[in-house]
Amino acid sequence: MSASEVSSVRTQTQTLDLCLRIGEVLLASGAGAADVTATMQAVARSLGLRSVDVDITFTSMSMSYQPVADEPAIVQLRYVKHRTIDYDHLTRVDHLVRSVLRQDLDLREARSELGRITSSGHDRPRWAITIGWGLMCGGVGLQLGGDLAVVLIALIAAMTIDRLQLRMSRRRYPAFYQQIAGGGVATMIALAVAATPLALDPSVVVTANIVMLLAGIGFFGALQDALTGFYITAGARLTEAILATAGIIAGVSGGISLAYAFGVEVPQLDPGSGSLTGVGLTILGSAIAAGSFAYASYAPRRSLAPIALVAAVAMGITQSVSVPGIGRAWSVALAALFVGLVGYTVGGRLRVPPLVVVVSAVVPMLPGLSIYRGLTLLAEGGGSTSAGLLAMVTAGSVAMALSAGVILGEYVAQPVRREAARLESRLAGPRLVGPLRTRPDGSQRTRPRRSRRTRRTRRTRRSRRDRAPHAEHDA
Repeated sequence: MSASEVSSVRTQTQTLDLCLRIGEVLLASGAGAADVTATMQAVARSLGLRSVDVDITFTSMSMSYQPVADEPAIVQLRYVKHRTIDYDHLTRVDHLVRSVLRQDLDLREARSELGRITSSGHDRPRWAITIGWGLMCGGVGLQLGGDLAVVLIALIAAMTIDRLQLRMSRRRYPAFYQQIAGGGVATMIALAVAATPLALDPSVVVTANIVMLLAGIGFFGALQDALTGFYITAGARLTEAILATAGIIAGVSGGISLAYAFGVEVPQLDPGSGSLTGVGLTILGSAIAAGSFAYASYAPRRSLAPIALVAAVAMGITQSVSVPGIGRAWSVALAALFVGLVGYTVGGRLRVPPLVVVVSAVVPMLPGLSIYRGLTLLAEGGGSTSAGLLAMVTAGSVAMALSAGVILGEYVAQPVRREAARLESRLAGPRLVGPLRTRPDGSQRTRPRRSRRTRRTRRTRRSRRDRAPHAEHDA
């Protein structure tokens, strides 16, 4: 094998490795499998690799490239070991991808920049993230109609749960046991509050405390992957969401059993049954919850206020539409459609991926509480089975409405901004991460496409101009 062939194989291997590392960051941060696949293919095409194959199965990613038909293909595999929502790394990797597609960075520079992104920390201290989770749960307590005492208790409980889970994570405990511990702490705090003279509903306290543990985001991501054709990844995400929710149920029931064992009188607990009362408080609570979630997920500070505003408007749409008697799924779908429509524009203005805006804005509407309530009633059995099935169907319909509404909003928003007349040919799918469309050489189109008549006129003028010197020479 010659030196040029060795260099070419090395370059191809480094390109595949770069694409896989980019895909790992995107997938670990909650990006859909369709977005990750399209971004990896775009980067490979920009760096000179045509017709690469990408396969994603939630826990692993593989990428193959065959330069010549009669030669073996180059195949690389990478496992996604850690899954933490990190919108800071997601935003920086998104900017890196766009720089590569604009040909501002070559392969070596892109690999160096990606290494700096993944190895560097954050400018936000970890204790500030704990406060962010507390503010999120406090906002949910306000959204559920709780008073100031409920909000403060939810804030303190959420901060306690976050520090406990952080210590367990550093000791490499599986996520299922972390969920059990979080659910148990939430229940014990609620029971302790119920034993005080404070006239508080313990169900609202538990509900506000366990929101940070609920798996609504995983359920939402699973349906998004299913709608875009990645069924294996969707099934894996759905299994993860159900297992995480089962851990919360085990923790809550364990806390209640422990209270009974010590002879503590346990009031009636019904987590997930809190009603959204008071439109003004609901909108304010959802704005606080969405902005705090974005802050706790390391979203850039410039995006916090717009995300809170989008979430407030979306919750206002949900509340106003559901008043005349329209089902919750349809009201949530309309609100999600609004989020999908404005998420693309807001993300472009703020220079963040639309995924950051969309996921944070729909957090107050996620059906995690319905999932919890349905699984709890199903576990009780007997006469509660039908109510549990109804709650699970409600959760599924709400999650489907959120996913379908957001994706439809992206389908409509992206072509309208680029070229509404070429919706069918220009849009390959809903893109929440990465560039919308690139040229074959990897560069992005910055000017609108001219009409066919204009292009034909320009070609005619160019051909006449090219023939003019030959005519003078013949004369």
